[in-house]
Amino acid sequence: MPALSVHQLSKTYANGLQALNAVDLQVEAGDFFALLGPNGAGKSTLIGIVTSLVRKSGGRVEVFGHDLDREPEAVRANIGVVPQEFNFNLFLPAIEVVLNQAGYFGVPRKEARSRAEMLLRKLDLWDRRETEMRRLSGGMKRRLMIARALVHRPRLVILDEPTAGVDIEIRRTMWGFMREINAEGTTIILTTHYLEEAESLCRNIAIIDHGRIQSRTDIATLLSELDTETFVLNLKGRVCQLPSLGGFVLEHIDESTLEVQISREHTINGLFEALSRNGIEVLSLRNKQNRLEKLFLDRVEAGRGATP
Repeated sequence: MPALSVHQLSKTYANGLQALNAVDLQVEAGDFFALLGPNGAGKSTLIGIVTSLVRKSGGRVEVFGHDLDREPEAVRANIGVVPQEFNFNLFLPAIEVVLNQAGYFGVPRKEARSRAEMLLRKLDLWDRRETEMRRLSGGMKRRLMIARALVHRPRLVILDEPTAGVDIEIRRTMWGFMREINAEGTTIILTTHYLEEAESLCRNIAIIDHGRIQSRTDIATLLSELDTETFVLNLKGRVCQLPSLGGFVLEHIDESTLEVQISREHTINGLFEALSRNGIEVLSLRNKQNRLEKLFLDRVEAGRGATP
């Protein structure tokens, strides 16, 4: 049974703006799924409908077999949401935010306390449990939103830009926790503008634009479409004259930094060997552009070209 099944979902606002146009989407149970799209593409509208915050104009939504129109309470009970915006009472202690959320779903107070402690410990917030929300850092608030979303043990968690505005260290801590709960069986749908986040965490992906699903595939298949990758190399020493390496396109950024394009037929190891033969030593390298970013932009552009 799919975790989420959306069929012919549409949303048209009173001013005639069509936010969703006959969207079909299925997310399998246990998946870690990325929903990507530019600003205004329809991601938030789709999530809003699934979570009962936005009224659809047409179509059908099912969550673990529960129809949103006929069984809205069952749908809500199966979903945990981490929204983009902070929506806490700023004067409540952190633990009360989590306990109150448990109460909305009928979790007994004693059980709620046990669950809250477990989640706050895992998210490194237990020592701040009595701290008022207004005194927590942005990263702490983000982690608390995850604890709040999970306290009623939903089978599907929707993470809407969960790491926006937090530093790299906190992001990686949150990534580890997301992987952990997914490995335990929780289905996760992630929206993010950090495409390296989607590449690192997710197995399947849908790209939405202008209210339509433009592409639906798995990450591995999508990445296999790359014909070339561009890397930036930091060198030991300076290189004034670039060698001809055949199959590798080299350009200077400066005398100690190179940009290199590698085609699908060649490898990083082959590049290093060729550079070594020419007396060039590499200290470090990085992708010039996230691999998923180029494919994402190509798919969006292609989809817009096909949209009537």
